[in-house]
Amino acid sequence: MYFAALLARTEDGWEASDTELDDVETLSDLTDLAQEASVDEDTVLVYIEQEDAWFGILRVDGEEDPRIYVSDASAAARSSYGEILLTDELLGRDPGAEDEIAALEELVDLDGTEDDDPDGPTRLASSSTTTTTTTPEADTDSDPDSDSVPAGPIGELGILADFGVSEKDLLTLRTDALTEIADALGAAEVLEAVR
Repeated sequence: MYFAALLARTEDGWEASDTELDDVETLSDLTDLAQEASVDEDTVLVYIEQEDAWFGILRVDGEEDPRIYVSDASAAARSSYGEILLTDELLGRDPGAEDEIAALEELVDLDGTEDDDPDGPTRLASSSTTTTTTTPEADTDSDPDSDSVPAGPIGELGILADFGVSEKDLLTLRTDALTEIADALGAAEVLEAVR
């Protein structure tokens, strides 16, 4: 189960709203959503949580690049909302690396048995034993997620330091992290109203 909330800083304190992520497909979409909620280009925090698995924070300060923290990258990588936050830059990958891996895997899968190849079925029959025994090993070795997404926290540990949530505090947050974050921000009451 997912929960997402948006906290926007204003002159009078924080405003909170729960938010739907159905139309959000990219980090750019999520950043736009945050910027639309911004008052005078002040700080907006988007909090996303998958119950008992991981949470993520996206911080947008006006027109600056978004800042991101994810409590458990490997858990988030198995979630469509988590994948939005786990950018190539955050994971230390070259942009487009996943596309290149997918293209290479597609080439590896080609075995010459296209419909217009008359030799395809014969070749397949003669090498079927080899193909069957090597395929599982190849799949295990070429899993891009196992090597590229670390277990544990990733992103900017100081994302909330100026609001009183230190790096150490952030690392100790687990379940119901939003309540503790809201307490530190002085936004517990406004958050409770939308929860």
